[in-house]
Amino acid sequence: MNLILFGPPGAGKGTQAKILIDKFNIAQISTGEMLREEVNSNTVLGKAAKSIMDKGDLISDEIIMSMIEKRITKKDCKNGFILDGFPRTLKQAKHLDELLKKINLKINEVIEISVDEDLLLKRIINRASESKNIRDDDNSEILKNRIIVYKKDTLPVLEYYKDLNKLKTVDGMQAIEKVSEDILKLLT
Repeated sequence: MNLILFGPPGAGKGTQAKILIDKFNIAQISTGEMLREEVNSNTVLGKAAKSIMDKGDLISDEIIMSMIEKRITKKDCKNGFILDGFPRTLKQAKHLDELLKKINLKINEVIEISVDEDLLLKRIINRASESKNIRDDDNSEILKNRIIVYKKDTLPVLEYYKDLNKLKTVDGMQAIEKVSEDILKLLT
C-alpha cells in the first residue's frame, strides 16, 4: 500500500503516518525529516537546504525527486510507503507518477488531513512551548509563510488527485485517535 498524506504544516501528518506504519508495516517517507537529517548532519545538501528552509521556502524539485527515488527503493519500502509532505507541487505530483510508473508502482490513496488554520497556528505555538526538541520551523512567522506557500503550491495537487479519484479527506481538528480511526476506515 502506497499512500500520500496531505495537510498544512502542523496538521498531524507525521503523527498519523506513525500510526499507519505500525498498522500496515510500511515505511514513512518524510521529505521534511530527510532534509532535517541532512541539516543536522551538516552535509552540503543540508547547508543549502537550511538557508532555504529558514525562509520557509521549498527545496528544488530535482533534489527532492532524487531523494524520493533513492528512498522508495530501500528494503523497508517493499510492503509500501507513506509520503508525508510530498508532493507539494503539481509538477512534483506528475514527476512522482512518472517515477512510480517506471518502477511498476502506484499511489493507492491520497489522504488530506483538513484543519482550521487559526487553530493550527495555536497548536504549533503550543507544540513549540511544550517540547524540549523545538523544531526550527515551529514559530508563527515561518509557519504563516509555510501555510501561504502550501496553499499556493499544494492545493492544485489536491485537485489533481481529486480528478484521479484518489483524494479522501478527514477532519484533522478531531482528537488524534478519531483522525486515525477515520483514516483507517478509508483504507479498509
